[in-house]
Order: sequence, then structure tokens, then C-alpha cells
Amino acid sequence: MPTPFSVQVRPDAAALLEVLAGRRRPERVHFLESHLSAAVKEALVARFGLEAGLSRDDPWFLQRREILVHRFLGYDAVKVLLGGLAFPVPDAPKAPTESGDLREWANERRGPVTNWEEFERYPWPDPAKFDTSVIEWYERNLPEDMGLFGRSAGSVFAQTAALMGMETLCFALYEQPGLVKAVADRLGGIYVAAARAYAQFRRIGFILAGDDMGFRSGTLISPEALREVFLPWHKRAAQAAHDAGKPYFLHSCGKVDALMPDLVNDVKIDGKHSFEDAITPVEEFFRAWGARIAVLGGFDVDCLCRSDEPAIRRRVREILAVCQGGRYALGMGNSVADYVPPENYLILLDEGRRWGR
Repeated sequence: MPTPFSVQVRPDAAALLEVLAGRRRPERVHFLESHLSAAVKEALVARFGLEAGLSRDDPWFLQRREILVHRFLGYDAVKVLLGGLAFPVPDAPKAPTESGDLREWANERRGPVTNWEEFERYPWPDPAKFDTSVIEWYERNLPEDMGLFGRSAGSVFAQTAALMGMETLCFALYEQPGLVKAVADRLGGIYVAAARAYAQFRRIGFILAGDDMGFRSGTLISPEALREVFLPWHKRAAQAAHDAGKPYFLHSCGKVDALMPDLVNDVKIDGKHSFEDAITPVEEFFRAWGARIAVLGGFDVDCLCRSDEPAIRRRVREILAVCQGGRYALGMGNSVADYVPPENYLILLDEGRRWGR
């Protein structure tokens, strides 16, 4: 099988967890992504023959391929999702991307839950019906040197905004605060149950919750409202993870500086993901918080998409010069989106593999 990498690595999920917990210094750069798009994945599979030996008729074909892709790329852990944890938004605008994927946007004005009648009618997920069959398959079949992480176990604010519509939510914070709290509480209870469901599995090393609470210059609503209504549910979800001995990492886009003391001291997150150079470069965040929590990713998505090879390699080295050696894993500032050039993505990984060699 051809390889684009000058240095080969083997997965080591146990070492990744020890590094992110601050219990050991890394012997190499570890990698972590919150999301690897289907389009980029398909391009890599086709280019490097990563489906060799697999049958598409196998009911577990996608999971087997996921393991092969992640090992090939050098990841220690594979993302896994609970079945039955979905919140349909019927009128969300959709459009095809260049890759053929269907991208969905939030309806910023109005969602499916804007009053009490809609609240009662909405098809809320039932934690008693969560489907863990995929996780159970991974528990039996994942190589021992790899691990899993549970995703989408804590989008309390962002999902409230999606269900109500951001504009409706902002008005309702003043006009219908009881409804806002009811939506957040319903979501929060479901996400805490999801954290418990993930945490019961041995191979799941950590939970990466996702809740976008910021934009370019600040939080999307007041920090006070976020502290009062939404962060308590993250605290409960983090406690559920900690009770099972699992770290609770948080993905949150935007500038959330005003919430960081709350997230670290009260919610007790174990790590932070999602960084953008125009907001807070990852090195700046690492200097401020890297002694207390893990720092995940940080290579700016726009930078990766627009830069040539020398610039990508230089930026990787700049990040690692500050962050490597501490509680850090290299990856994208947000995700490997479907518009990320696969070649640029491979260059990032290759430069990370070369560090210290």
C-alpha cells in the first residue's frame, strides 16, 4: 500500500489518554479530529486503496473501513456515535456541496419548537431507546492499541438554538424564559443520559461534547444566560463522565473567553477543542490554559485550505514548538471539512509525524 508519510506511527490510545491527562510527556505527536468528512475520507480511500480486503456486503463494512482509515492516518482513537440521539429540524435549509454531500444549515429565524404546544409535540429522543450496537461491535472488534471516543453528548445551547431558531431564542430569553429553560432542561437530561451511555463502555476513552457558544468577538448570548441556563447541564454531563473515570472534553466554536473560568473551575472540562487564528490562536490558548486542561487541535481551517506546502509545514512547527510536550494533540482547529484539500491535510499529518525525528 502506498503511503504519503515519511514517518510511520502505530496507534497508542493508552498513551494518548495519559498525555491529555498530563500524566506523561508525549514520545511523539498524537493526532485528534472531531470530524473527518465523508468526501475527504472517500478521496483517501480511493487514492490509497484502503478498502482492500473488505466487502461492501459486510453489514459492518463502514466500521471496518473506519478502523483501517484511522490506522493509516495515524489516529489513536475512532469517533463513535450513539444511535437514537437525533433532533430533527424539518425545515432546515439544505443544499448540495461540490462533493455531492447535502449540507444543512440552521434556520436562524424559527425552528420547530417556538411555543409550548410545539414543545409538547416535538419527537424528543428517548434515552431508553438509545442504540449502542455500533459501540458494542467496536468493543469486540477494535484493535487493542486503538480506542473510541463518544461524540455529540452535550450540545445544550446550540441544539436549543437549532430547535427554537436563534432569533426566536433571543426574544424568548426575555419574553418566554420558562420555555427556554424547559427546552434546555429537556435537552440537558437527554445529553446527560448520553454521557452515561457512552461512559459505560470500556473502549471509550473520553467524551467530546460539542456546543458552539461563541462567534468572532464574543458569546452568542450573554455569558450570564449561558451560565444560568446551559452550563449546569454540561457540569452534570462532565460529572457523569468523571464518575466512570472518563475525561469530558468540550468543542465550542467562537470566542468563549468569558466562560473559560466557569468551564474549567465549575463545569470541570478536561480539555478544549475548536480554535481559529482570527479569534484565539491555539498557542495563545495553550499558554493560558494548557497547564490545567488538554488542548485539542488548533490548525486553522482557512489556513490549511489556502496555504501551500511550505506554509503548512511551517505553521505545524510553530504550533508544536509551543504546545508539544504538554497536554496536546495536533489536529484541525475545527474539523476536516469536505472542502479541505486532501493533499494539504496529509501534509499537516506528515509534518506532525516528523516532529522530533
